[in-house]
Amino acid sequence: MEIIDLSQEIYHEMPVFSVLPPVSIKVHATHEEWENITNTNTKTPSVYKLEMSEHTGTHVDAINHMGIEHKELSIDKMPLTNFYTSAICLDFTHKNLEELITAKELESACKKANLTIRQGDTVLICTDHYEKTFGTENWPKGPGITAEAAYWLGNKKIAAFGVETMNPGVKGVSNKQVHKICGELGFTHYENLINLKKLLHRGRFRFIGLPLKIRGGTGSPVRAVAIFE
Repeated sequence: MEIIDLSQEIYHEMPVFSVLPPVSIKVHATHEEWENITNTNTKTPSVYKLEMSEHTGTHVDAINHMGIEHKELSIDKMPLTNFYTSAICLDFTHKNLEELITAKELESACKKANLTIRQGDTVLICTDHYEKTFGTENWPKGPGITAEAAYWLGNKKIAAFGVETMNPGVKGVSNKQVHKICGELGFTHYENLINLKKLLHRGRFRFIGLPLKIRGGTGSPVRAVAIFE
């Protein structure tokens, strides 16, 4: 069995979407404090304090994040089967900054890879945007799917799709629509994935992206992995 980590590292003041609170990770307690060691200049963390949004790093959106009409469908109420699925990964590494991905292009990528999207799948979209731009001024300018591509995916009854960018659509162009379509059709998406290039040209695999059980949560960080057996 091979497990491929698809998750970003979470760290103090990491880049996040512009409207989200910054990530703060500070030492809350040390081993020296617990052991009453006073004659040392070292501080060895025993507990960290984390402050961040549910949508930090590699995360999944809950349906209640998609619109006010879905306010009851929080992350803790979504079936766990949504986050443990069969999956495929499609190659869009040729896409440039803020370039759109259409339904026709998704269909063509499936044919090129000899893959079929099945009901209940997670569909991962590899653009290599993380490797190309993370930590630079271009990180917020990722490619994304169109509204009609979101409808195309949703009508195939997938569980979710996933991207390496901070947005599933292009900010200011299709992103808000894509979120609303996910809510309308009852599927979700993962953002800020990494290592998707390692999944290309390898066929089907198992995808796991289990969220924290946050009461009323609008999303959750996940430790997303791909498993080849």
